[in-house]
Amino acid sequence: MATSGAAGPAVIRSVGQPGDLGWIVMAHGEVYAAEFGWDTTFDALVCRIVADFANDHDPEREAGWIAEIDGQRVGCVFCVAADQDTAQLRILLVHPAGRGHHLGRRLTDTCVTFARDAGYRRMRLWTNDPLTAARCIYVEAGFTLVEEEPHHSFGVDLIGQVYELALDAAPAVQTPRIDTALAP
Repeated sequence: MATSGAAGPAVIRSVGQPGDLGWIVMAHGEVYAAEFGWDTTFDALVCRIVADFANDHDPEREAGWIAEIDGQRVGCVFCVAADQDTAQLRILLVHPAGRGHHLGRRLTDTCVTFARDAGYRRMRLWTNDPLTAARCIYVEAGFTLVEEEPHHSFGVDLIGQVYELALDAAPAVQTPRIDTALAP
């Protein structure tokens, strides 16, 4: 992403503009290959998730979002139905060009809020052990690890992890941070 001067504010919008779905697949493939050495079988998985969403989703219970800075896509997430009571957070990504803007947390919060408003009772997600930044976001949002299993996927050995969040409970209250450097 090339910009001149300071970047504008990051915005989150619904998936739906031409190129959104292709960008999601491309960005996942490029970022995960560069950062984790994953092969194109990961691209294929993301393609299936995106194609399933594009071909048949219930807009009342399933949605996707794109994060942008200065009109450039820099992040994404999907909320899809796993079953009647369970939403699934899928394909969260913040591109390196969008990092440092708390977009991972904002995208996750957007997804969780949507799932809660859509009437789901819980949310699940599947991730892998090298994705430490994402796992921190999930834990901060209240998700708990419920399952782990080693597997060989995307050309590497991984530990798959399933996290869950109860949505019928009250949302966690964020404690404001106090900057002690500004305190008298």
